[in-house]
Amino acid sequence: MQRRRQSSARRLGFTLLEILIVLAIIGVIAAMAVPRLLGQQKAAYAKQTKINIAELEKTAELWAVGNQGTFPETVQVLMQKGADGTEPLLDKIPSDAWQTPLNYEYPNTKANTSRPAIWSSGENRQNENGGGDDVTNWKDLAATK
Repeated sequence: MQRRRQSSARRLGFTLLEILIVLAIIGVIAAMAVPRLLGQQKAAYAKQTKINIAELEKTAELWAVGNQGTFPETVQVLMQKGADGTEPLLDKIPSDAWQTPLNYEYPNTKANTSRPAIWSSGENRQNENGGGDDVTNWKDLAATK
């Protein structure tokens, strides 16, 4: 009778080998999943930055409507009260998904258009004037010449 209790008691836990096998399987699954998730995060940051650029562009358009169709020369103009006392359109310079302020240029020397050039310094946070990993509105502007 005692023998039966010992053998059933031994079967209640997991062996070290079983635990190591489960940990190895979890490690293999994690090794496959993590790079995919990081790639999706990078794409999500670029997409969010494009949205932030579009919002700044719309704000500049709104300012231009009240200023004879001329865009502001700097983004700081959007943070000032209007000549008629209207509130500023922006509280601060918008940032990209990497928390770096967006770059704004008008007149635009980056693309052949009368609209402002707006770009992010990208993941490396280095302003490469639209090159490197910078996220820009160039392609969008090419369609609206």
